[in-house]
Amino acid sequence: MYRLLSDLTVIECASFIAGPLCGLQLSQCGAEVIRIDPIQGGPDANRWPISAEGRSFYWEGLNKGKKSVALDLSRPEGRELALALITAPAPSSGLFVTNYPVEGFLSHARLAARRSDLITVRIMGWNDGQSAVDYTVNAAVGVPFMTGEATDANEPVNHVLPAWDIATASYAAFIMMVAERQRRAGMGGQEFRVPLSDVAISTLSHLGNVAEVSSGADRERVGNDLFGAFGRNFHCRDGRQVMVVAITPRQWTGLATALDIAAPVAALEAELNVSFAADEGARFVHRERLVPLVADAICARAYGDVTAAFESNNVCWGPYATLKDAVATDPRLVGANPIFAEIEQPSGHSYPAAGATFTAPGMPRHAATRAPLLGEHTDEVLTSLLGLSSGEIGRLHDQKLVK
Repeated sequence: MYRLLSDLTVIECASFIAGPLCGLQLSQCGAEVIRIDPIQGGPDANRWPISAEGRSFYWEGLNKGKKSVALDLSRPEGRELALALITAPAPSSGLFVTNYPVEGFLSHARLAARRSDLITVRIMGWNDGQSAVDYTVNAAVGVPFMTGEATDANEPVNHVLPAWDIATASYAAFIMMVAERQRRAGMGGQEFRVPLSDVAISTLSHLGNVAEVSSGADRERVGNDLFGAFGRNFHCRDGRQVMVVAITPRQWTGLATALDIAAPVAALEAELNVSFAADEGARFVHRERLVPLVADAICARAYGDVTAAFESNNVCWGPYATLKDAVATDPRLVGANPIFAEIEQPSGHSYPAAGATFTAPGMPRHAATRAPLLGEHTDEVLTSLLGLSSGEIGRLHDQKLVK
């Protein structure tokens, strides 16, 4: 991580992906991020993937470097402690990330009554407050009907990657920094609501998809082909596969040169009266003629020969690999990547863990640190933020309000 936000303390009351990932991004920029966890653990405490012993790798990954305060939120006294922590008076505090409902004991109005300059970033499912997760939002905005083979017109293809959670987390972290800058300028606090549904549909608007369907039909399904340009998976002679993409003129001419297919491509251009180098859309429209040329040339060569030719001609390509193989064999991803460090997590497992995604040349990078144990920092935080004495904290433990 980088210690760029070390003067900020963020309270996080959130489960699943978007909220905790927002907090993680702030933490990896140096902010002190304190989770308020239910005393028995939140609803995502045991989510898969899990270790052989049943500990959640998912939870460990999203909560690296944070502190955990465990409270009995089912009791009024526990909820009162949560309110006090969120609205603690320190100038560096008053920053709150949550995916709790708009109304309820963590409503912004209730919190702001205790600290008027509080900044709340509230991650939601739908903008009207209806519950949703990435996968239900993705289904509702039509993406599963854009993916898959054309022959499966009525069968949606769900995505493994929770893209809207990831985008929402990043946008929420950005909004938190915008709001904190506004507060420093003397403009006070505010609640900011960031729904997954709005992030999803606005992204599809930014990318031209909403305009596309507003002026025509839904997008056709094209399987593994890249929409609007040239790109797909190809098999080498020895069975390995490569992903090849040619969007720019240079990428296309480099591909034709690497595979020694410039002559048949030129003949096809003459036949169709098009220029594939000048028009990426033409490569997509006529992909049924182009793909066999590329496929035959790649299939005639071994993987090593194909990739050497690609590298010599600035082709945009990537290997296909399982994640296990990618982690083990590609040093650019993990082994030699400075964003990773080997750390031992509360599960008892030691494995590479990612820190801050960006690199700031000339600034010291600090390795990622492990996730907390549930309630590991309860006493420390109650002392530092609320000024409670050891006797007062002991009584809270006796009453089983804290862990």
